[in-house]
Amino acid sequence: MDTLTETRLWPHAHEEIYQTYDRLFDCRQPGFANLQSMHLNLPLADDEEFARLHAATRLILPILPALAASSPYMGGVRTPVLDGRMAAYLRHQRALPASMGQLIPATVRSEAEYRERVLAPMYAQLAPLDPKGVLRHEWLNARGAIPRFDRMALEIRVIDMQECPRADLAIAAASRRVIQGLYEARWCDLSQQQAVPTAALADILHACIRDGERALIDDSAYLRLLDYPALRCTAAALWGHLLDASYRVIPPPWREPLNILREEGPLGRRLLRAAGPAPARGRLDAVYRELCDCLAKGRLFLGLE
Repeated sequence: MDTLTETRLWPHAHEEIYQTYDRLFDCRQPGFANLQSMHLNLPLADDEEFARLHAATRLILPILPALAASSPYMGGVRTPVLDGRMAAYLRHQRALPASMGQLIPATVRSEAEYRERVLAPMYAQLAPLDPKGVLRHEWLNARGAIPRFDRMALEIRVIDMQECPRADLAIAAASRRVIQGLYEARWCDLSQQQAVPTAALADILHACIRDGERALIDDSAYLRLLDYPALRCTAAALWGHLLDASYRVIPPPWREPLNILREEGPLGRRLLRAAGPAPARGRLDAVYRELCDCLAKGRLFLGLE
């Protein structure tokens, strides 16, 4: 997709929202016009659940691209990273820094604290740019996981869309169960989770955006929180450890797709293997036509048939 020439703004109901987004952030840039993400919403009931769910989720956010990266090509060209969508997402609201932070959210312990420390500064920074308050809503928050207090859920935004819903749901199931393990303090307690520096988690996120499952994680304190038995590992090895610990509670329909992800790598790696680092247009076309067939038949991509 050539986002500069092919982008069209939504012309129907609430079009003023899209017009304001375009004025502030330029919706023709990758990450807006061709955003292909899966949002995972996890329910919460009160401040206690919010604090625990938020703390657990921020520990898993950095490694989700290692499981879900599916965008190594952009505009028909290999990007420098395995997760081109997330690389674009890191920049797409840079005109409003308070709406993004370090993408990994900082620790907060209640709805009131979140509104004071995150939403209020974001709205204050927005005010002179959007005097009518068109975008003055919690969904303007572009962090990797955001609370949706309007429907009492925590929304995870760093998962790339996969080749078929079966793969999407397998990643959702794995993410949910690993987050649940942390929520239940299976490997470390809440205070330890909340004490992890946001910058340290952001460093891991950037490595996984760049290298996917091959990213090297050498933050031993982080690995200890996830009960990993060594001081350093690849993101693939860490996911293997987490999935082994969670398999018994992951529903059987999702185990086979997850086994493919473990053995063959995320979709982005499989696409690179099939198309190569500098594919001719025809080769890339053939690979993505195969992805269309995967979508139609509900199967995971394992290369050109």
